[in-house]
Amino acid sequence: MSETVSTHYEQLGGDAGVRALVDRFYDLMDTAPEATAVRALHAKSLKVSREKLYLFMSGWLGGPPLYVEAYGHPRLRMRHFPFAIGARERDEWLWCMETAIAGHDMPESLRQLLLVRLRDLADHMRNQAE
Repeated sequence: MSETVSTHYEQLGGDAGVRALVDRFYDLMDTAPEATAVRALHAKSLKVSREKLYLFMSGWLGGPPLYVEAYGHPRLRMRHFPFAIGARERDEWLWCMETAIAGHDMPESLRQLLLVRLRDLADHMRNQAE
């Protein structure tokens, strides 16, 4: 007898769940005073950034590799290098993501895993000396 093991993508709610998480993240970034520095790194419209994060998160969570299919390997640090990312920008990005995750229905074990992995990922994106 075999058990069905769901992916993080499925545990988050599949396509609709990933889209909802990304939308909440960017809604926070666009409106929250806690995110002014990280918001300033983005274009006036967040439409392209919103779509790219959705595509990336889909594959990163074990769903369809949409970002890779559209753009190739993510090379996250290289793609973020043109932007000055220091501790403040990292922390604001994390605040948006942690707040979005806190309000999303998912297993607590997944929530904790995402928080750890995304904190590491956000810290890796820093390219400014403190």
